Amino acid sequence: MLCKQCRTELKQGATVCPVCKTPVPRTIPGFEYTNGVKQSLKSLVDNYGTEILSDTTKFISFLNDYLPEYEKERRLIKNVMSNGVIKNMLEENNHEIAIMKAKEYMTNELFLSENACEFVIECFAFVLGWVYVPTASDESSAAAPEPAAPPAAPEPVDLVMPSNPKEFKPFDAFKYKLKRNVEIPFGYTSIASFCFDGFGFMRALKMPESVLTIGEYAFSDCKRLKTVELPSSLRIIKKSAFSSCVNLNAIKIPEGIVAIEEGTFSFCHSLEIVELPSTISSIGNEAFSGCESLRNIFIPESVKFIGENVFTFCPQLTIKCYENSYAHRFCSGAGLDFETVKKY
Repeated sequence: MLCKQCRTELKQGATVCPVCKTPVPRTIPGFEYTNGVKQSLKSLVDNYGTEILSDTTKFISFLNDYLPEYEKERRLIKNVMSNGVIKNMLEENNHEIAIMKAKEYMTNELFLSENACEFVIECFAFVLGWVYVPTASDESSAAAPEPAAPPAAPEPVDLVMPSNPKEFKPFDAFKYKLKRNVEIPFGYTSIASFCFDGFGFMRALKMPESVLTIGEYAFSDCKRLKTVELPSSLRIIKKSAFSSCVNLNAIKIPEGIVAIEEGTFSFCHSLEIVELPSTISSIGNEAFSGCESLRNIFIPESVKFIGENVFTFCPQLTIKCYENSYAHRFCSGAGLDFETVKKY
């Protein structure tokens, strides 16, 4: 298969072109007409402008004309629009955070399946011209090129890892002391303990696809840090790595992380959105203690241990989990607010 944008040959199961980074069209199970819906919605917005996405009544009134043959998809989009999901996405300046918040709301408040959420996000990201690449857990839903072939395994990160471990140390971090936006160069495999501790000017952080480990207290007490991009290569986040980052708004933990260690996100007062991967098996003591703004968190059934005081001082929190899972039993025993969700 070739990329339609730059004609690069794509590997089986690829979700994004390695050259031009264009997302590869895929089929979401249960939504085989995704590409047709995307094109129809784009035509609607092209004709009436992006302002129509904020006018729910008007937008919905046009759906019958633009999506006459897609009844299931049309009903889903009406539901999402009526609940303000797209309007709220437009109000968020950071596209990644907007998508994370939309997914959380659709899953936890509208009780939509993962595939339905993916369909909505993919359609509207396309319409808005946002770059959206499915996460590792989503890649398995990409359609196999031949019906007779076995399902493709998730595509590994396509990069050349450094041959020798290389630690980013406090000395290296010093030149970023007064920076607002920090991007660590490719090649470093670990971030040293206390490396950026107390950096008061940093607002945005991006790590390269070579980092495997974040040390203890590496980014603790970064009072203005709001957005963090963790690489898919990451495998270890040590204790209290992001503690007391009081402005941190959202965090997406990549697949491959197996433990949230002690105090990792403690006292992140503004933390609203947390996405845990299916690889997580344990959550350490006080990991999310003091996250006053955290309203919902879904704990996957892979989790088999939750420590002490993990969710103390989280007054708004309702934990989502599968029925009869370890998290379900833990919440019941600890007297925490929780809701069980169905598997689809």
